Amino acid sequence: MKKKILIVDDEPNIVMTLEYTFKKQDFEVYIARDGSEALHILENNIPDIVLLDIMMPDVDGYQTLKYIKEQDSLKNTKVVFLTAKNKVSDIEKGLKLGADKYLTKPFSVKKIVSEVLELLN
Repeated sequence: MKKKILIVDDEPNIVMTLEYTFKKQDFEVYIARDGSEALHILENNIPDIVLLDIMMPDVDGYQTLKYIKEQDSLKNTKVVFLTAKNKVSDIEKGLKLGADKYLTKPFSVKKIVSEVLELLN
């Protein structure tokens, strides 16, 4: 059965790169361009993992993570922050709120794939 990934980012180039990469890895890929779109997708789909930007218009990554953590149906969904916020305090906050991993931009696609696969195994 295909693993499901939700990519939540408002930067089109990042979304296209990650979508292409994870489809090649045989994932079923969902795309959201902001947090409210992600919440809408999460109402009807249970991804195995969410790649989540923090700084987005409307609903930010922190609010999206909070929603995921509050849903019983999503309790097994892993969340990886993928963000330009790279201060130690940002990283600590993201992990304290419940992110499984915290990766910073700019990023290596190869590293993201290996981190995602590691979390899912």
